[in-house]
Amino acid sequence: MTVVDLEKGAPQDVPQDTSGEAAQDTAAGPAVAAAPPDVPRRIGGLTRSGVLSVSGAAASGLCVAVLLFGELAPFSGALGFFVTAYLSFLGIYAVLTGLEEDGQAVRDRVMTVVLWSAGGLMLAALTLVVGFTAWRGREALPHTNFFTQDMQAAGPLDPLTNGGIAHAMLGTLIMIAIALAITVPLGLACAVYLNQIPGRFSRFVRTIVEAMTALPSIVAGLMVYAVWILNLGMQKSGLAAGFAISVMMLPIVVRAADVVLRLVPGTLTEASEALGAPRWRTVWHVVLPTARSGLATAVILGTARGIGETSPVLLTAGFTAALNADPTSGPMISLPLAVFNFVKSPEPTMIARGFGAAAVLMALVLVLFVIARVIGGRGPGHQNKRQARRAARASRRDAARFADLHAPGLQLFETGDDNEPRGAGLHQAAAPPRRAPGPDGPAPAPAPAPIDGEQPPSSAGDVH
Repeated sequence: MTVVDLEKGAPQDVPQDTSGEAAQDTAAGPAVAAAPPDVPRRIGGLTRSGVLSVSGAAASGLCVAVLLFGELAPFSGALGFFVTAYLSFLGIYAVLTGLEEDGQAVRDRVMTVVLWSAGGLMLAALTLVVGFTAWRGREALPHTNFFTQDMQAAGPLDPLTNGGIAHAMLGTLIMIAIALAITVPLGLACAVYLNQIPGRFSRFVRTIVEAMTALPSIVAGLMVYAVWILNLGMQKSGLAAGFAISVMMLPIVVRAADVVLRLVPGTLTEASEALGAPRWRTVWHVVLPTARSGLATAVILGTARGIGETSPVLLTAGFTAALNADPTSGPMISLPLAVFNFVKSPEPTMIARGFGAAAVLMALVLVLFVIARVIGGRGPGHQNKRQARRAARASRRDAARFADLHAPGLQLFETGDDNEPRGAGLHQAAAPPRRAPGPDGPAPAPAPAPIDGEQPPSSAGDVH
């Protein structure tokens, strides 16, 4: 077979194959090789052009801010300098990205940079607050007596080796425990009511809850002080402070839990009710376990709001420098109130104690957050190692139970030998063999076995 090469223009002899596959491959070879392969588009990740665009835009924005604040315009101030540099950076980055991408990609890149900048700013602010507090309290934190003693026998001029914040730590734990014991059941019950029983009254309750989220803390303290101490004649105590803190925590927990319960798919509750489960069992076994992680977050938000309150504690629990473990009688102090009392002193040792108490307060909030996350577990559909092992054990038990249900039952006949039961041969002899269908149609049904004393029935073709 002769094939003409289009590039050289000279005929070439190709050996003829019996199937003709060699000639087809040779003729189609250059066309297949010339087709470029499909390359998928990268949606995320870093690219060289992207890194160069961000770096060049950042340098250009900084240079524009330097020119405006130093040479061209009479601007001044650090905040204005950084704002101008950032806005210039965004504009230049949009222009550089627009040279290679379309408008939708430019908007996506710019918004990505804005979100990353906001996240970095928040992380920097959090690191600054935590680091500054820990650095200022570094003088008080290494002392053991700071965590085991109170300030009853220590004064403003005493060194850091004398006195501590044990009374404030215990007071904070007691107040928060009382507030959580009141807030968690009431808040979750109210959130379930708002989510499961819609109506006019539930809308009214939701409006009141949303309005109470902006309630000033001093108002909650004044309410508990007027009702519990003035009208009922009770004394200032940690119990009254727990009541005031629970008033502040309750709307936060209800609002956050209501939002979380709304995210539970309605198909789960419909499936449970379709199986005949009552509403309370559906809520207890389906809705609450599904939203457990989000409910733990709601409790943490309320705890973070209540644990940092100062004015309600000062109005309802008073102030003391001694350790008081009885929440029903006597004044009690919390860590925020102790921090406020320490830092307003002009003595450096008292200021160091104040920053040390603030660092302990942040560590306490972190510990409570970790405990809540452990209790709450992971989100729906995600299991930790302990839950996975428990599910595996339950699956093995179910498999063994199913195997027992499908196992053969008791034998109706006694066994004649070790392998074959008695009467098995009789059953096999009595059961006629099946015949395969013939070419003319299905095979006739086999004749029944003869009974003793009777003649076997004759077939249809026999002649008597």
